[in-house]
Amino acid sequence: MKRRNFANLLLGTSFLGTMASLLYPVIRYILPPKQPEISVSRVKAANVGELAPNTAKTFRFGNEPGLLINTSSGDLLAFSAVCTHLTCNVRYEPETEIILCPCHNGRFDLSGNVISGPPPAPLESFQVEISGNGIFISKK
Repeated sequence: MKRRNFANLLLGTSFLGTMASLLYPVIRYILPPKQPEISVSRVKAANVGELAPNTAKTFRFGNEPGLLINTSSGDLLAFSAVCTHLTCNVRYEPETEIILCPCHNGRFDLSGNVISGPPPAPLESFQVEISGNGIFISKK
């Protein structure tokens, strides 16, 4: 092997090694490791009487947040608090009685259906049960 070819091989290999060592942390940041799914079928979201009419509370349902809403008429509704567009967290707007995704102005009605904005699908709804002093949420 000629000295020039050896020098080119050495420089090319060191360049590839440098690029790999610079790109590896960036790729690991963009593609984080998968977290195991916590399988939960039922959680206690609140106590009876904790939510005033026309208010909402965020709770944990496994790995994701949920949204418990006490409507102005006193009905309890529960939804996934993850927007179906780009997985932002949604919140309840008591003035307009809608569920709002602040990231891209997605709006959902109290049935979880899309009113406006970019979300492609309705919010996942959960079943609400009152047992004793607790409000329990489970998947339908």
